[in-house]
Amino acid sequence: MLRPSLRHSVATGAVRAVNRLSRLLSLGSGTVIGGRVGLAIAPDLLKELARGRVVVLVSGTNGKTTTTAMIAAGWGGGVTTNATGSNMPEGHVAALAESRSSSVVLEVDEAWLGEVTRATKPRVVTLLNLSRDQLDRANEVRRIAERWRDVVASERETTYVANANDPLVVYAAELAREVEWCDVPTPWTTDAMSCPHCTQPLHFTVDSWWSECGFKKPDVLTSTLREQLTLGGQSYELHLGLPGEFNEVDAVMALTALCCLDVAVPDALATISALTTVAGRFSEVLWRGHHLRLLLAKNPAGFTAMLATLTTNDDDVWISINARLADGHDPSWLYDVPFEVLRGHRVYCFGDRRLDLAVRLDYARVAYVVVDDESPLPSSSGVVNLVANYTAFQEWREWSVPC
Repeated sequence: MLRPSLRHSVATGAVRAVNRLSRLLSLGSGTVIGGRVGLAIAPDLLKELARGRVVVLVSGTNGKTTTTAMIAAGWGGGVTTNATGSNMPEGHVAALAESRSSSVVLEVDEAWLGEVTRATKPRVVTLLNLSRDQLDRANEVRRIAERWRDVVASERETTYVANANDPLVVYAAELAREVEWCDVPTPWTTDAMSCPHCTQPLHFTVDSWWSECGFKKPDVLTSTLREQLTLGGQSYELHLGLPGEFNEVDAVMALTALCCLDVAVPDALATISALTTVAGRFSEVLWRGHHLRLLLAKNPAGFTAMLATLTTNDDDVWISINARLADGHDPSWLYDVPFEVLRGHRVYCFGDRRLDLAVRLDYARVAYVVVDDESPLPSSSGVVNLVANYTAFQEWREWSVPC
């Protein structure tokens, strides 16, 4: 490995020093500000820090953090990763500066995938899904798919692990020299209703999709999730510690990526199955005498998947919605969430946009209570599911204590 230049050495030292100072002064988690300083000193620092390492990238609208954690767990051996979820170059630089491990797995914001791929030259890129997110500032979903397609076409030495049931992901990855297609349940296809090639409507069946122009679900599949996982000609039972079909999907994508790294599936599956929480997701906490299970959902696709994990009984559900910078200021996406499935439950509305949530629930004919003052909340006998979007989720993690 080439020795770093003086500028790169100074930049790396600055990343570590600034981030440690940030943590020492309780100014943040120390995963972004140092990266900004380092990149200001050496704009190509990410490329330098990735040199000589085996890099795996994970991108998509939903499931990045969990899939990244699964790959890191299954790979084993002190993998470098951005576990805090800082998924832009500043966070990547911070993660790489803090660890010298030769194995790296990073989650990457969808809009930054091209830049990070060009800088890190990854062995594997995992493409999960594409859907609407942060409507006030994010590029239209199909523009992201076009940008992904451009980087796939240009980075010919990378293996892509891609979701065969998301037409926009297939469109992005179809030019890859080497692609491993994953046949996994993908119920949210609302953002891919027309063909990205010919613009005619796409046709969907239970397990396939196609366009009149010939664009269709890939025929050759590397992994399939039905009752069992089929991968590499072998079948495996999934008994994950994380609940929900969407976590099984993330596990299949992670295991397929690990196969590209020649990791034994049984060993990786055992380690992945032991995960019970990722970055606070699905953790159980105590708050003012209430026993809560924290669930993160940030957009229509994520909320749809998360609501499907709730039981059909009439237990209360708490939902907390903010609309701050990290969430996106436009909460109109609430009208694309099928809150009708909560009929029979009573929903308590928290957060900055609790009134917007209440109006949406009213349209859905779901019983609700707007919580302006938490003190009179009725006591709960069991575990209450609390579904929150990004900044609301972080607040509840700070306010509560682990069980």
